[in-house]
Amino acid sequence: MAKGHRSQIKRERNEVKDNRAKATLSYARVSVQKACFVLDAIRGKDVKTALGILAYSPRYAASIIEKLLKSAIANAEYKNMDPDKLYIEECYANQGPIMKRIQPRARGMAYRIEKRMSHITIVLNER
Repeated sequence: MAKGHRSQIKRERNEVKDNRAKATLSYARVSVQKACFVLDAIRGKDVKTALGILAYSPRYAASIIEKLLKSAIANAEYKNMDPDKLYIEECYANQGPIMKRIQPRARGMAYRIEKRMSHITIVLNER
């Protein structure tokens, strides 16, 4: 087949295996902005330091991200990676769907309340 044929491109893309451990949480009930405050604090740190930061962070998103990080560590152990050498290579939050609600206001008006969701991803690698 030709080099630019769709099946050839797919075959080459699937040959490259990503050996990093990853955990994703979809539809987390926290906004992207609030989740990114916590993710910025742990990005690039080793796993033990990140767990310590998350344990003492007062933000609500920290408890969600701590649980997600523990899941990523378990995924890394399943892939036979050494837990002592792990660090957070990537962590990011993407915008999820928005629940739209109505708040009644004076003179028969209605204000829209937007309850935002996010998709949070943590990628671990060995040093």
